[in-house]
Amino acid sequence: MQLHELKPTHKIKKKKRVGRGGKRGTYSGRGIKGQKARAGAKIRPALRDFIKKIPKKRGYRFEGRKKEKPQIINLKDLEKYFKEGEVVNPEALLKKGLVSKIKGGKMPIVKILGQGTVTKRLKIENCLVSKSVANIDLLEIVQKEKPVEKKVIKKEKEKEKDKKEEKKKTSQAKQKEQKSKKETVKKIKKTKASKKVKK
Repeated sequence: MQLHELKPTHKIKKKKRVGRGGKRGTYSGRGIKGQKARAGAKIRPALRDFIKKIPKKRGYRFEGRKKEKPQIINLKDLEKYFKEGEVVNPEALLKKGLVSKIKGGKMPIVKILGQGTVTKRLKIENCLVSKSVANIDLLEIVQKEKPVEKKVIKKEKEKEKDKKEEKKKTSQAKQKEQKSKKETVKKIKKTKASKKVKK
């Protein structure tokens, strides 16, 4: 078989040209006037307006507000891989291959569920825990305090600055009032003295 012998399985269908007279009648299926009858006119889809109203972040990498799902580990895994008195945290779980890193080499969020049993005393750090696991006496659960975000710190600093500026303004206004009062008193005294001299 050669290239010139190849033939398509389906015939090529040409698109019908509408609105130029010919076989399909005077208006060629477009009707009389209106937006749909015009050449090159396309109706804006209603869904587009709805999509435009939805708030979006900038950047082409934005995929919506995706919440990071925690990687799950059960009590039976802790019983199998950890010894008495050991600390259970994401780093230790990563070393033992029970957990894998997320995109960008970040440490994953880990949640411990109550499938299975534990007979050893363990210390759980920086892991989410289900209600059934939280009630077990053998497990000492230590939650890491959330770090204060930079935005919160900035807001607090800005509030402090605003308060200081307000105090300055109030003190300056008070000083101006006191000066004006003193000046008015001086003027009154002068006028009284001048009147006495004239008499």
